[in-house]
Amino acid sequence: MSGSGALKTRSSAWPLALLFAALVVYASLYPFSGWRVQGVSPFAYLLAPLPQYWTGFDVASNLVGYAPLGFLLALAMWRKGWGPWTWTVALGVPVLLSLAVETAQTYLPMRVPSNVDLALNSAGALIGAVAAVVLERLGVLHRWSRFRENWFEPTAHGSIVLLALWPVALLYPLSVPFGLGQVWDRLEAGLVEVLDETPFLAWVPVRLELPQPLSPLSEAFCIALCLLAPLLMGMAEMRSVARRAVFLLMLFLCAAGAAGLSAALTYGPRHAWAWMNAQAELGMGLALALGVMAMWMSRRLCHVLMLLCLAVSLTLLNSASDSPYFAQSLEVWEQGRFIRFHGLSQWLGWLWPFAALWFGLRAVARPPRERAA
Repeated sequence: MSGSGALKTRSSAWPLALLFAALVVYASLYPFSGWRVQGVSPFAYLLAPLPQYWTGFDVASNLVGYAPLGFLLALAMWRKGWGPWTWTVALGVPVLLSLAVETAQTYLPMRVPSNVDLALNSAGALIGAVAAVVLERLGVLHRWSRFRENWFEPTAHGSIVLLALWPVALLYPLSVPFGLGQVWDRLEAGLVEVLDETPFLAWVPVRLELPQPLSPLSEAFCIALCLLAPLLMGMAEMRSVARRAVFLLMLFLCAAGAAGLSAALTYGPRHAWAWMNAQAELGMGLALALGVMAMWMSRRLCHVLMLLCLAVSLTLLNSASDSPYFAQSLEVWEQGRFIRFHGLSQWLGWLWPFAALWFGLRAVARPPRERAA
């Protein structure tokens, strides 16, 4: 593919492709336990008979799972002007990645390597790469580049990646709606397990008293802060107040949709809006009002307030206990078909706020000339 010089610029497709490849590896090898040697060649599955039992969900997940990777790699190659190498990378990398993870599954008791999965993954990558080529030929990607130039600041790369991952992180059941980053209890338990029977166990700051749930007002305040953090991140990258207003509306629709989808996957479609209680309504209303006020703030002030929202919300979440029904929600996700995705979305939910903190600190520390560029 050929691209104009204007399009040979830094692209968010590269970090998204690398991140998606890492997530594919994680989802394919989760839960990373029980490794064993079964006495068979790790490549025996390549010549094995076709599996007798399969489901439409398995076919769809393997086919669709690699399509974004092929699409992102083709897009990244095209924007770099790699020409014929675009197809080689966009197809070769996903095929080699699928071959590697399928081979590694030979040593995992909960995984079964399959030549059909390898074929479906390769076909998915091909579909994604073809989609990128077709969209480029139709001029859709060029129009997206123009749209991005008109709407976002030139340095809006990390924020776009984080904002794209935010709805995915919301799919994992959360103790507080939109409350990403509640990791202290799990981190504390993990440290105790690792350092058990060692002198360093005394160094772990274990809480002597059981944490209490957030009060309804504190929960509403926490919900507002958790919504304001990505909202301020996006507003800092918008070029005008009107664009910020559109982004505010889109973020709230996306947040409600992701939370509703998570509840539907966990409890069933009838309970898609069970999370929308009085605290959620108050928190979303407060975030909406503060978001309207933030539309006229400077870019730097948006970043500073985003850091403040993240710091306070993480403090509230990690000093409180889980809701009574949270363990039940996790049991649903950790069984059945969610086993492939629960670890993936779980890590995104844990790490997203801390990645946003790192991004915000870099943005605030950026020299004034670079921020204005």
